[in-house]
Amino acid sequence: MNLQVTTEDHQGWTVLFVAGEVDFAVVPELGEHVRRAVAQGRHHLILELTEVVFCDSTGIGALVGARRLLRSCSGQLRLVMPESGEHHVNRVFTALGLRRLFDVHPDLDEALAADDPRERTAEAG
Repeated sequence: MNLQVTTEDHQGWTVLFVAGEVDFAVVPELGEHVRRAVAQGRHHLILELTEVVFCDSTGIGALVGARRLLRSCSGQLRLVMPESGEHHVNRVFTALGLRRLFDVHPDLDEALAADDPRERTAEAG
């Protein structure tokens, strides 16, 4: 299955709907979608990963790279993936302890409605 990425804007966020396999063969393409969005001034990205059926270590690296890129421009990255243990990316994230590094939501509606974590930190301080 090839990588498919479609882009939509929702409530001030750019949503990249990612489907298929995220592996070494397609990571450059996924990275290009993220870099293009950031270059266009879109610094609030959601990667919707519900339809991703496989993700290898290079795919995980691409997600970490996207997180780093967004943080470097004071942007935000949110991930959407089902909490089900049957969802491949969720299983990988859980096994590697990566969920704590990312702002992960079970569906797009929740990701769009979530507060900015930086606002919660400012309010607490």
